[in-house]
Amino acid sequence: MNIQIEIDDASGFCFGVTTAIRKAEEELAQGSQLYCLGDIVHNGKEVERLRNLGLKTIDHNGFERLHGAKVLLRAHGEPPSTYLKAEERRIEIIDATCPVVLQLQKRIRREYESSKDTIIAIFGKKGHAEVLGLVGQTEGHAVVLESIEDAKQLDFSRDIRLFSQTTKPLSEFREIERYIAGHIQLPATFRSFDTICRSVSGRLPRLQAFAKRHDALLFVSGQKSSNGRVLYEACLDVNKHSYLVEGPEDINFNWFDGIMTLGICGATSTPKWLMEACKKVILEH
Repeated sequence: MNIQIEIDDASGFCFGVTTAIRKAEEELAQGSQLYCLGDIVHNGKEVERLRNLGLKTIDHNGFERLHGAKVLLRAHGEPPSTYLKAEERRIEIIDATCPVVLQLQKRIRREYESSKDTIIAIFGKKGHAEVLGLVGQTEGHAVVLESIEDAKQLDFSRDIRLFSQTTKPLSEFREIERYIAGHIQLPATFRSFDTICRSVSGRLPRLQAFAKRHDALLFVSGQKSSNGRVLYEACLDVNKHSYLVEGPEDINFNWFDGIMTLGICGATSTPKWLMEACKKVILEH
């Protein structure tokens, strides 16, 4: 196919995911039997690659059946209860929690412990691995806000502290922040903490500029990646010829009829090798 293809240099794994995968590869290279609590990254292709190297993915039920094993905690982080269970079962933890997430966990725990009557509100996706770890810092008492509609249900006569999942859009966080600030009932107090990771949020404007430069855009991301969905939709806003795929097998070559330039990019959970594989397939078609 006679087409000019550019892979976005800024796309691909964020620092936290890169560190988690490096730790897994180092352990596996030593011949260790290594388990990972949940998918190490929200990308099925990368999970499969690491499974072929020997990494076994388990859920929390599987974790509770282990004893004396070695378990990697992925970048999303875990609640305190996971560490307690590991201690009880003599499980060696390889902790790959992202430093940004780790700091956020500590801040939420401090706020919760300083006043149990304060509402800890977390802007995030209910059931998301990172959010479960954050809610765990409050013994399960934090309120998860998925949208401004959820924020409207808060008790504004109580003190409120607002945090955010690290990968959520900054614009939506600010909207919720403004709503709560405008409805808090004195003498109750409101404080918000912008805990969105800039290495992730900063990708959105850069990706949109990248999408605008090309006739069409191929966005490579796992179906489970909420970050991928947000970034893809941002690309679609500025380039209607944006297409979402998990890998080369999802590509419809008719998408590229008559175009001169194609941009390939991805989520913070998308490996570079997968974007390269998509480029190779298109050029060889």
